[in-house]
Amino acid sequence: MYAILDIETTGGKYNEEGITEIAIYKFDGHKVIDKFISLVNPEREIQPFVVNLTGINSNMLKTAPKFYEVAKRIVEITEDCIIVAHNSEFDYRILRTEFKRLGFGFKRETLCTVELSKQLIPDQPSYSLGKLTRSLGIPVSDRHRANGDAMATVKLFKMLLTKDLDKYIIENNIKKAVAEKRLNPNHKIIIDALPAVTGVYYIHDAEGKIIYIGKSNNIKHRINQHLTNNSTKSKKLQLQVASVTYEKTGSELIALLKESEEIKRNKPIHNRALRRNIFTHALYSYQDENDYTILNIDIADGKKTPITTFTNRQSAKSFMFKAVEAYNLCQKLTGLYPTKSSCFNYTIKQCFGACIKEEAPESYNKRVQQLIEKHSYDNKDMIIIDKGRDIEERSVIYIQNGVFKGLGFFDLNYQITNIEVLQSIITPMENNRDTQHIIQSYLRKNKRLKVLHLNPSK
Repeated sequence: MYAILDIETTGGKYNEEGITEIAIYKFDGHKVIDKFISLVNPEREIQPFVVNLTGINSNMLKTAPKFYEVAKRIVEITEDCIIVAHNSEFDYRILRTEFKRLGFGFKRETLCTVELSKQLIPDQPSYSLGKLTRSLGIPVSDRHRANGDAMATVKLFKMLLTKDLDKYIIENNIKKAVAEKRLNPNHKIIIDALPAVTGVYYIHDAEGKIIYIGKSNNIKHRINQHLTNNSTKSKKLQLQVASVTYEKTGSELIALLKESEEIKRNKPIHNRALRRNIFTHALYSYQDENDYTILNIDIADGKKTPITTFTNRQSAKSFMFKAVEAYNLCQKLTGLYPTKSSCFNYTIKQCFGACIKEEAPESYNKRVQQLIEKHSYDNKDMIIIDKGRDIEERSVIYIQNGVFKGLGFFDLNYQITNIEVLQSIITPMENNRDTQHIIQSYLRKNKRLKVLHLNPSK
């Protein structure tokens, strides 16, 4: 649990500053579950440059509560939370100073979004909150006011959690929680705390270490299966599980890609070693001696570039039968009807005769190329837009020159076709045969998915 906050102060000498405004959002890693926002009477002078920066002046604070009047609420909302702030060293110091004046020892764990951003979003021209959020396409209102800056930090932290592929943030959070509280939750408590949402889940042991990663369209149901199943793997998980965290993705495609990437990165002990490929068959093309483009299904071969890949031969054949019908292709030239003469479809006038050279190669190949163009993203610059984690958000998969670059989430108010914004919000991921298969397979199954082709020069 996190308490994401921002504090505005009077300015002045070190450790003599007073708080003029505070905003705290209690964030469970997915959504805000509580908030506290208040002006505060600092009982001291506000520096002129601070008045100009924030717009907060002494007249506004005359009737505002003093710090001791809001201290209890601050303790309550931050209890059992890690404090998160942009430059947390400053905000945490200010809070501890105020509590010290009251004779109260205020102590919390902290995370700094400046440091996390430098680690997870390198090479930004600036890590100030205003410039960083602008470059990442994060909307900010009321800049230099506690509420506006705290909400911007919430959105930034949510993005950082998505980009944290090594799970540094959640692993350390779990480890601290278990060590401090000596929690030993039973399975029912773990299951009851989980939502029925699409995403990736992480099963942790008592040290916070990830021991299993999975993907599901219903995380609660899937964890329930793990913790009630009698399989050998499930029994091992049941003995070691101390907690389960999850990352809501909204999109099944995002969940599939994150699961594949993070299993490879984190190598959890209970994930079976990934097969070399998660697909077995592929669709290839070549020109025959008569210049016809031949399509054939074969066992996936890493030495050849496939048009698209399939989990098994049966799904590949099913795809080809549909493609032959959709593009009026020849059964013989697609390997579905071995014959030395005309194919069956020619006899019912659904093939134009490429099998017996009645249709010219140029005419036939044009339709084959249409199929190849539709199901291969080789050399293409495009983005795939899918569901987001909430109604105001969408997910995006970025492909540049046929190479999968990564994924991210964006606010509907932003123009995602701006390449600079797009590249900033994307969490870079490895492009490999598994990711290509996941994307192509998902595109085949989800016909209504929004795909935008980009002009990289713009």
